[in-house]
Amino acid sequence: MLTELRIQNFAIIQELILEFDQGLVIFTGETGAGKSIILDALEAVLGGRADTTNIRTGSDRAFVEAVIKLDEPAKSAIQEILSEEDLLDDTDFLVLRREIRREGRNTARINGRSVNVSLQHEVGSILVDIHGQSEHLSLLKVRNHLDLLDRFADTEPFLDDYREVYTDLRTVQRDLEQIRQAESDSARRVDILNYQIQEIEAANLQPGEEADLRQERTRLSNAENLSTLTQRALQLLDEGTPETSSITDMLGEAVQALAELGGIDSSTLALHDVAESSLSSLSDLTLELRAYSEKIEFNPHRLDQIEERIDLINTLKRKYGNSIEEILAFAGRAHRELGNITHAEERLEELGQREVELMKVISGKASLLSEKRLESAKSLAEAVEVELDDLRMAGARFAVDMQMRADADGLLLPDGQRVAFDSRGFNQVEFLVEPNPGEGLKPLAKIASGGETSRLMLALKNVLAHADTIPILIFDEIDQGIGGRVGMTVGEKLWNLSHQHQVMCITHLPQLAAYGDQHYNVTKQVYEGRTLTQVEFLEGQARQNELAQMLGPVGDGALRSAEEILEAVEIRKRTLSSEE
Repeated sequence: MLTELRIQNFAIIQELILEFDQGLVIFTGETGAGKSIILDALEAVLGGRADTTNIRTGSDRAFVEAVIKLDEPAKSAIQEILSEEDLLDDTDFLVLRREIRREGRNTARINGRSVNVSLQHEVGSILVDIHGQSEHLSLLKVRNHLDLLDRFADTEPFLDDYREVYTDLRTVQRDLEQIRQAESDSARRVDILNYQIQEIEAANLQPGEEADLRQERTRLSNAENLSTLTQRALQLLDEGTPETSSITDMLGEAVQALAELGGIDSSTLALHDVAESSLSSLSDLTLELRAYSEKIEFNPHRLDQIEERIDLINTLKRKYGNSIEEILAFAGRAHRELGNITHAEERLEELGQREVELMKVISGKASLLSEKRLESAKSLAEAVEVELDDLRMAGARFAVDMQMRADADGLLLPDGQRVAFDSRGFNQVEFLVEPNPGEGLKPLAKIASGGETSRLMLALKNVLAHADTIPILIFDEIDQGIGGRVGMTVGEKLWNLSHQHQVMCITHLPQLAAYGDQHYNVTKQVYEGRTLTQVEFLEGQARQNELAQMLGPVGDGALRSAEEILEAVEIRKRTLSSEE
């Protein structure tokens, strides 16, 4: 539900903060006071049209912010959209913000983060229906009619069964398409795959080989320098020179001296052990250096072989991957693809048979789904017509038009027809209405706006209250063209509707306004030469006075009439509540 609406410098609204609860929210006030401006501001923050003409004269920007508490269905739908945009925010509240600047740049935000207006509009359309000068009226969008009928008919089990088979069928059909596409150029593809496989296998690559080759190349390229350095180290360690003894000899003399020292002073024996251990390590080092020296190879031919091998590996890397492991993985995939092409006919026959079987199964499930919809469509039409009759539209007709589109490659029905189908079945649904007898049924989306349309929307919303997941419904002057008696009926239906949705309504009828759980009066004041819209929350005597003023000149008779209306509504509410 909408919990808070903040508006600044929007048209004749300087600053306005409104707080709302669940239930039926009523707005009343004289024409031109600013009621519709509040809705315009709400539409803007829901991603609707907003331009510089909305900015209050003398201001450089207008600002609208709406705080919405999400119920579970709305939260799930919103999170799905926001996760796709990497804007997921696990909270029960959604804050929408729209800023309109004089230089023409608009800023849209969701939970404090900048978004494009189209995303804000998509989110807004899930949360709010505004019947008035609005783009948010979901019932006028034909694509929504099938979903509404399905929720009314409670077809979820049938639809889930159907979609499970539909998913399998589409998977099989995609595999078939891929194999057929591959088969169409299979000869060329087989030649390419064979060449690639042979080229990789002829190289006889080994994982880790490239690092070993580069290390060996380094040794061969530097063989002379390596030999010189090794010999120098050996000479110093073990051979010495005519002028200087080797390190091994000098350390041996030190060991002998320390042995004699230990014989005199036993506290130095540990020093002898350390020196003797060092001499042993030095001997091991000398042995390893001699072994290394013997491995140093002066082999220009082997160096040429390594260079050629590294060049081959680099050539294969440019074609098939960034490493030997990626090249071998490419070969594995090529082998599998070649195998698939080789066995394409067998696979085609297998998948073709599976497609035929699934088409038979899905035809049955689609027919059951269609029957359930057809049965519920009649119930929906009857229920809507009852509502229209209550709303003084006796003789108005409502129907659910269910069509199928022929498709030579489509689903085969039991009667031999082939029809187009998708993830929702083969039914194409559109709501039709005949507001006045004799005019004939026409698409709901083409019905002109006005009082009839408002009442038609209300009738549909009442019938589809449990099926419609949009949590906030707003009706702008739904009382257009109706009188007080019908106003009581409309008020009752709006109040009933507010048990499943938060409902807001702008009205000029006191009989309708009396059903409000919250009542706001919108007035226009002139302050220091500037026109301002003000909104006051009414209760008690102030509310009774407003209803009396809506009836006519305020006097004792009008006040008594307002009091009687409020009492009658309160009695009716208690009666309806006890019947639930």
